[in-house]
Amino acid sequence: MVAENILGQPKTYKGFSIDVLDALAKILGFKYEIYQVSDSKYGSQLPNGSWNGMIGDLINKRADLAVSAITITPERENVVDFSKRYLDYSVGILLRKPEEKINIFSLFAPFDLAVWACIAAAIPVVGVLIFLLNRLQALRSSATQNAPQGQPANGVVGSGSLQSAVWIVYGAFVHQGEGGGIIHMKQDSDRYRVQISKNL
Repeated sequence: MVAENILGQPKTYKGFSIDVLDALAKILGFKYEIYQVSDSKYGSQLPNGSWNGMIGDLINKRADLAVSAITITPERENVVDFSKRYLDYSVGILLRKPEEKINIFSLFAPFDLAVWACIAAAIPVVGVLIFLLNRLQALRSSATQNAPQGQPANGVVGSGSLQSAVWIVYGAFVHQGEGGGIIHMKQDSDRYRVQISKNL
């Protein structure tokens, strides 16, 4: 709301609040006269319990209504009635957008350091277990089955060495290698065993 005073004429006001006031006057059929409060304040409660500003003029019946960008507070709502809010605004702080830096270790972000340590420890441990179980099963079945030379009778093809067993576990963790000639099961128990390692 802006006040204008041209060549000593009475002040005229314009702005969105005045447009709303004019619309109310036209609909409800009343006339109004605008004046500014003597202390130029919105209204706050004094230590003695009285109010100053526009709120004080309303309480003391020096004005019928007040038009301004008055903040609605619980204290003011206890002594006057506010209309519905028709203009809301908020205060914001603008900052320069930070420059994005490329982090080569961002691929480790999904998990905590402790989780990565557990994964790194689980791969060789499970690989050793698969290697030992594969060797044990090969020894137990060698007396009853004839296996091709250099290949266990049962178990995981290509896991005869510890390195191959660890590599199979790593491939299970990253979901790679299956169907590519690395992991082929000959027994259902072997399939179940490696499936457990994939779910770890």
